[in-house]
Amino acid sequence: MSKPTIAIVGRPNVGKSTLFNRIVGGRMAIVEDKPGVTRDRLYGNGSWLTHEFHVIDTGGIELGDEPLLAQMRAQAEIAVDESDVILFLVDGRTGLTDADEAVAQLLRRSKKPVVLGVNKLDNFKQKELMYEFYSVGLGDPYAISCAHGQGIGDLLDAVIEKFPQSEPDSEEDGAIRFALIGRPNVGKSSLVNTILGKERVIVSDIAGTTRDAIDTPFTRDGQNFVIVDTAGIRRRGRVYEKTEKYSVLRAQRSIEESDVVLVLINGEEGIIEQDKKIAGYAHDAGRAIVIVVNKWDAVEKDGKTMDKFKRKIREQFQFIDYAPIVFLSALTGSRVDQILPVIEQVAENHSLRVQTSLLNDCIMDTLAMTPPPSDKGKRLKIYYGTQVAVRPPVFVLFVNDPELLHFSYVRHIENRLRETFGFIGTPIKLLSRKKNEK
Repeated sequence: MSKPTIAIVGRPNVGKSTLFNRIVGGRMAIVEDKPGVTRDRLYGNGSWLTHEFHVIDTGGIELGDEPLLAQMRAQAEIAVDESDVILFLVDGRTGLTDADEAVAQLLRRSKKPVVLGVNKLDNFKQKELMYEFYSVGLGDPYAISCAHGQGIGDLLDAVIEKFPQSEPDSEEDGAIRFALIGRPNVGKSSLVNTILGKERVIVSDIAGTTRDAIDTPFTRDGQNFVIVDTAGIRRRGRVYEKTEKYSVLRAQRSIEESDVVLVLINGEEGIIEQDKKIAGYAHDAGRAIVIVVNKWDAVEKDGKTMDKFKRKIREQFQFIDYAPIVFLSALTGSRVDQILPVIEQVAENHSLRVQTSLLNDCIMDTLAMTPPPSDKGKRLKIYYGTQVAVRPPVFVLFVNDPELLHFSYVRHIENRLRETFGFIGTPIKLLSRKKNEK
């Protein structure tokens, strides 16, 4: 299951970005004592007790000359669509305003769980100011001070209580879940339709036409799959066209629920920086990856075009050099039949467990052929290794001193593991632990 999402909503200068920074544990949002200083929509990852979640700071929605109330309404609408729980923040010193009332009315109608935080109540005497906010009809208000960190724990306790209960998808046992991610208009929806053989989602040349993320189970040659189209912006309209960055959060959530991620690149336009960022989300999440170059039918080609494009991908995507590359055209169907076999292969590698004896044979051979370099007269000793996890495969090396295990030698061992066992399409992780010598 994907992590739940909290959206922080409130009028300018009530402390949304400060609260966001408190929750995610870093200064990711610009904070200044001026209304509207947050210039971008931000999302981050937070945790409280045993729960992990996404957090959205909605403060940066810019609608040109739109009045404040219209902008706040837009923020609240997006928060309603994107979140599992809404954290409505108000200013206790200023008191209840008409803008607060308007947003509260929208949140009540949404039926989404809402937790009300009354900020800037820095001392005990000021806490009586929160009682005014009972009138908005969103349950008990929580007196907090984002600047000083007071009351944040109680606020998060209330938020966690409203998280949806995750339920296992028993009907999808044995199914390979794969998500399609990529920037707008790379052809995600067209590829979904071509794989499924039917018009499942809206396809248009206009970027951002897909309005919802759609999970579709299907079976091919006895193997169950679930395909996820992550392009979705849920509603039509000017507000949503200006908030495409929320599609990044959508992609993250779909990645978390997937075994395999298809990173789509527009072959006609080539590689841009955003493609690498999007691929990085899948790599960081430890998912199996296939790079898909779509719209290959529209590319003028000679006998060397594909090889040149492959080399460019390997240069630009060095951090996922393990990912296979598939060239296809969702529009014409050319080479689309290659996708599912590749997905099955990388999903199998993602779950591959190596026998301990074979693993250690590979490690010892590596040490014999290329001994680790010494550092200030000390030499690394690797006693043995063991696999501790799959999806992705994780290995622990027991050594005399973890500080002597340089990242370059870790990379060398990883390459040898890949040469020996394959691991095509999946990241692998190598950890080190000190073994006490007797």
